[in-house]
Amino acid sequence: MLQQTTVRAVLPKYRVFLRRFPTLPSLARAPIDQVLASWSGLGYYRRARNLHAAAREVVRRHGGRFPDRLEAAIALPGIGRYTAGAILSIAYGRPHPVVDGNVARVVSRLHLLRGSRAAPVPATRLWRVAETLVAVTDHPGDLNQALMELGATVCTPRAPACPACPLNRLCRARARGLQESIPPPRRRPAPRPVRMEVALVSRAGRFLMRRRRGTTVMDGLWEFPVLENGDAGAAGAAPETGAGLRIRAGKPIATVRHTIMDRHYTVVARRSRLIAPAPRGRCRWVAPRDLHHLPTSSLVGKILDAVSGAPPAR
Repeated sequence: MLQQTTVRAVLPKYRVFLRRFPTLPSLARAPIDQVLASWSGLGYYRRARNLHAAAREVVRRHGGRFPDRLEAAIALPGIGRYTAGAILSIAYGRPHPVVDGNVARVVSRLHLLRGSRAAPVPATRLWRVAETLVAVTDHPGDLNQALMELGATVCTPRAPACPACPLNRLCRARARGLQESIPPPRRRPAPRPVRMEVALVSRAGRFLMRRRRGTTVMDGLWEFPVLENGDAGAAGAAPETGAGLRIRAGKPIATVRHTIMDRHYTVVARRSRLIAPAPRGRCRWVAPRDLHHLPTSSLVGKILDAVSGAPPAR
């Protein structure tokens, strides 16, 4: 859950998730829809799918106990070298390193690994250095967590708190006054703006929702129907929305902004109505109080919050 997601966003979801799936076997037995529903709002839903698939593999191949060998751990869905190193060092005391952005920054400054925007320090070199650190401790899990925490709270990308750092006398970058330029900032692609319009169709206090298919980011999630024809923004347009839906779009009632990975969405919600019956299967009517039973993105909640004072016409 903490991969690419803040502690603040994760903590409440983490507690609920563990109450619902307290063991790997209980997670393995659960339908994927229940797992995705418990993950709703955290984004990057492939992580939830991989977690579910990995739990099933652990039950099937390892008797319900997470393997304590690196090769077996990495063979599980969604488990790479970083995640395997974290689990094996913390849970089993195995001498495996972890290298995330925080650890890479600490290691680069300690050892004056300069790199550049065009040619950053190779990941293989960072891993080799991290291996030398974890090899000389009796508590690899504690060391790994300490390095991650140090990078997150003290050895920060900007204005590192060097006087408070327990490693400041060993830091070669600080000795040369280069702590703020190592590692060099990475070039990030400019976020891509995306405009999208959704239809809010209500009936007896429930909203029409559609299950998304055929996308890698939000496949299987429930959403408000997206108005997909080229002129969906015109009030009165009757676009095809996919899944056999035909909807007449009405006036805009709310605009929300939402970021998914490198895309900045501007989402316009329109009061709308069906002009043909909704097909069964991928569409259903859902009351807002029941949304937590379905896998949805946080965008659904944002839209509902934005239109709470102006419910769509029936």
